[in-house]
Amino acid sequence: MSHSIQPAVNQPTLIVYESSFEGWLSAVFYIYENKLQNQPYLQLFDTLTYQPSLIDIASYVALDDSKAQRVLSKLNNLLGRSGMRQILWGFLSEKDDIGSTLFQVIKYALDYPNRDVLQDLGNFYVLELAQTVKSVGREKHRMEAFVRFEHTTEDIYFARVEPDFNVLPLIGEHFRQRYQDQQWAIYDIKRGYGIFYDRSKSVNGKAAPLQTIVDVVDEVLYNPSVIHSDQEKQYQKFWQGYFANVNIKERKNPRLHKQYLPQRYWKYLSEKQVLPNAEHLRKSR
Repeated sequence: MSHSIQPAVNQPTLIVYESSFEGWLSAVFYIYENKLQNQPYLQLFDTLTYQPSLIDIASYVALDDSKAQRVLSKLNNLLGRSGMRQILWGFLSEKDDIGSTLFQVIKYALDYPNRDVLQDLGNFYVLELAQTVKSVGREKHRMEAFVRFEHTTEDIYFARVEPDFNVLPLIGEHFRQRYQDQQWAIYDIKRGYGIFYDRSKSVNGKAAPLQTIVDVVDEVLYNPSVIHSDQEKQYQKFWQGYFANVNIKERKNPRLHKQYLPQRYWKYLSEKQVLPNAEHLRKSR
């Protein structure tokens, strides 16, 4: 179901969709179904970012799986695997205007089906998408490098993250292939969900599918030491001691260090946590 009021001249046409990729696809279908694609002030927002005002007139579009699938099939044929990867990565950036940017990109592709539009960086929206995808890719790479698992009393390796972009769907396969013999979970505190790998679900030597988790006790998220195994406590003590000892004060270069390891990642890195006798350990080398 959707409802709308015809906008006045020069008034933005606002389309508000449910906050998911399928919701955005449903909005695309609605726009073309109602022949709104050429409206000069067309804007798309998800329900989480849209801020209603007294002068705005918006159309709210509900998620429709069948219509979303039809749009997805069309875009797959039009853009191919590489193009759809860019669309999905762009969507996962969660930028306020990404719904509108993505729509303008696919409209360009639909208007010129024989043109490789995603290579046309002279187009404002294509360039914006390319830059966004690059940023998301950089965040994905950093998450794969900086995730720190902590061993729990339930024999699960648990990691907490707060990425700038919603990259959890992009990094799961990286860890699934590398840690098939362990049980692990990565939880995005900022977005309130995580992924869980249960090795007992493996079949015929194949990696088990990833599961989505949402209900994690706050104490575990904000004070994980309560579930640390004895092995984890020892490991963190040794690791922090090692980090304190190899840190040569005279060779410190904070600017370069932050360039390669941005400070916003330090919160969940065990080597960056304060070790009470770290200074003593360093001096006693």
